[in-house]
Amino acid sequence: MGAMELVGMEQIEAAAKLLAPVIRKTPIVASRVLSERAGSEVWLKCENLQRTGSFKPRGAYNRIANLPSDDRANGVVAASAGNHAQGVAWAATSLGIASTVFMPVGASLPKLAATKAYGAEVRQVGETIDDSLDAAMDFAERTGATLIHPFDHPDIVAGQATVALEILEQIPDVGTVLVPTGGGGLLAGIAVALHQLAPQVRVIGVQAAEAAAWPGSLAAGKPLRVERMATMADGIAVGLPGKVPFGYVAEHVPTMLTVNEDSLSKALLLCLERAKLIVEPAGAAAVAALMSCATADLDLKGPVCAVLSGGNIDPLLLTRLIGHGLSAAGRYLALRVTISDRPGGLSALLAVVGKTGASVVDVAHARTGTFLALDEVEVWLTLETRGPNHRDDVLGALTTAGYAVRVED
Repeated sequence: MGAMELVGMEQIEAAAKLLAPVIRKTPIVASRVLSERAGSEVWLKCENLQRTGSFKPRGAYNRIANLPSDDRANGVVAASAGNHAQGVAWAATSLGIASTVFMPVGASLPKLAATKAYGAEVRQVGETIDDSLDAAMDFAERTGATLIHPFDHPDIVAGQATVALEILEQIPDVGTVLVPTGGGGLLAGIAVALHQLAPQVRVIGVQAAEAAAWPGSLAAGKPLRVERMATMADGIAVGLPGKVPFGYVAEHVPTMLTVNEDSLSKALLLCLERAKLIVEPAGAAAVAALMSCATADLDLKGPVCAVLSGGNIDPLLLTRLIGHGLSAAGRYLALRVTISDRPGGLSALLAVVGKTGASVVDVAHARTGTFLALDEVEVWLTLETRGPNHRDDVLGALTTAGYAVRVED
């Protein structure tokens, strides 16, 4: 039996019945600001509020619950740097099964602590998730534990498909669904369910541009590994699409869009500021597409649903991303200005800034530098601005006043 025959409505409905007592039916939240931009009603499907903070427990629980009793006795093993680790740990513990999770040495401390708290034995191995996966496969061979893949199994896809059932119940006339996409389990599940129950719905996959394996893979007609990945959206930074999801996605999802890093940070900021929702960069990918992709590429049919796939983010990273998002939105300006090292030099600079209406967040001096003359000092300014136009006005005013300005990223 081929993979394409393994996930149908029978499997999806069985997964929904299995998950109903243990998985949260996550809320949908209307977004006025996104609705105005899209020209159509936009709803956010809040899987960031799911158990363990992402959609992952749906597939993990369905996969583990369907294991034969002999396999259950040997436990399960997984490799993950975050959301899948927590999903497997929670699901296994809920079902009374031992779990071991291999995580890279550099995995974030909050995700490490959460995975342990859900009941898994955590082992840190290697620098990358590939290293951890090798260790997990070796562990499975040695112990007889079942490897729970994050996306490449029919039971995983069927579990993730239950998100679509909830969307149809909550938004019966939904016209477009946007889905953050890494290995493809969530996208494939949603695509299969909607194809069966509401084939008129447009399904759009969204990838981070710096980790976009799907566009090339779809063009080639088979999963291809992307050569390099460098994105803040670690939850969807998957180098090789899964074989099982690939067939469903290739058949049912004609559109795969990509979003850049600035768009991801702006989307995260919008979710935080306007929707009051904490979303990780990967989880904000669908919102980023609505904010940044061309109208013709989106080709939205309303109402629109953007899936917020996860909300597990290290507070330290969140702090940096808020700054990045503010800067990308033109509301935060960090710059270096060379001024004369004489009384009144700094006050003159700040007077120019003050006339523009920008708010000074921070000021720092540096009197040493290879490019500074003896009578010069460099001032580092952090300013709060009101948007891209105001940001340009501030820079223009400083340049007009004769200052040499360098903008910091």
